Amino acid sequence: MYFYQERKLNKLLTLLLFIVSIFLMDLTPEVYAADLQAGEQVFSANCSACHAGGNNAIMPEKTLKKDALEENSMNSIAAITTQVANGKNAMPAFGGKLADDDIENVANYVLSQSEQGW
Repeated sequence: MYFYQERKLNKLLTLLLFIVSIFLMDLTPEVYAADLQAGEQVFSANCSACHAGGNNAIMPEKTLKKDALEENSMNSIAAITTQVANGKNAMPAFGGKLADDDIENVANYVLSQSEQGW
């Protein structure tokens, strides 16, 4: 009987730990363990001609500054990654030119820089 109760308690504790870990994962910031330094290099090589300092040389109202990203629903890694990969309006698609990791790194770099005010 004791063995059965101990086993049941272990299962319950395991389930509880699992639920708590999922909750804690949801509270982590959006900027993941991306390589921000690599993202900065990708940005400098591919994006800075139009987006130097977080600005936008083509469409000045659509900068990479925090308020503009929020206003245009571009304030997430997923949104920036999609934009970089697929392009939109005057922005070319980089999906065929950059590796997925590079796109992920540059998206994290952009979001990080916007949070810091460029």
